[in-house]
Amino acid sequence: MIKNFETKDFTLVLSGGGALGIAHLGVLHDLEDRNIVPKEIVGTSMGGIIGACMAIGMNEKEIHERIKSFAGVFNWIKFSFSGNAIVDNDKIAKIFDEIFQGRKMKETQIPLKLIATNLLNGHKRVFDASDDICIKDAVLSTMAIPGIFEEHIIDGDIYGDGFLCENLGINEATFEDIIAVDVLGENAFQNVMPDNFFKTSNVLEMLEKSMRLLIYNQSQTHIRNSSKNIYLLEPHTKEYKTFHFHKITEIRALGLGLLR
Repeated sequence: MIKNFETKDFTLVLSGGGALGIAHLGVLHDLEDRNIVPKEIVGTSMGGIIGACMAIGMNEKEIHERIKSFAGVFNWIKFSFSGNAIVDNDKIAKIFDEIFQGRKMKETQIPLKLIATNLLNGHKRVFDASDDICIKDAVLSTMAIPGIFEEHIIDGDIYGDGFLCENLGINEATFEDIIAVDVLGENAFQNVMPDNFFKTSNVLEMLEKSMRLLIYNQSQTHIRNSSKNIYLLEPHTKEYKTFHFHKITEIRALGLGLLR
């Protein structure tokens, strides 16, 4: 039961999932309400952004307000007509500058690990306190969805989104006890096939469904092969898309009440 975590040292693992990751806020709210604080945070992609904010001491309300600024996503990004992505990260980087203010990975209140993928060799890269880099750079790496957001370069290496190697970072947990929040878990996909009038809509829905199933099976393999004590939380995100950043209130609510 979750009450056991109140007196244990545990790792909080937050998965990636685009806008679906906003559901992590509901879980953070309930953790705060019960005064349960992790001894370590592991995050990927959106889970990495929210986890990094939590690690520097921001409460859920403060993080919630920051995420709201992402709602009008196409108002604060600009499209790039060169390079390998359709989105230029300049404005995103400025937002992270405001949040993290030059703090490095070792300068957190709660130890933080962020998962990214080396796009040149495919290897998993875990940024932690041993890396002499800014939190902002690690966050820009873990969230860099290939083809969407620009890849991020650190010391000559090129990084992209951590979901490519480990979307639910339980393998990086230091502690035996883990609370893992997977917004792309079993409750993240519909048990029906797309049936829209327009073929284009069906194709796009099939692509997203396929990606969710791929990531889900990746995470399930890691869970099955883990010997740690994992308390798995899977918000019901199936009704929402990974790009629904304008539905912050509804998606946040999906994470509420999961701690029983």
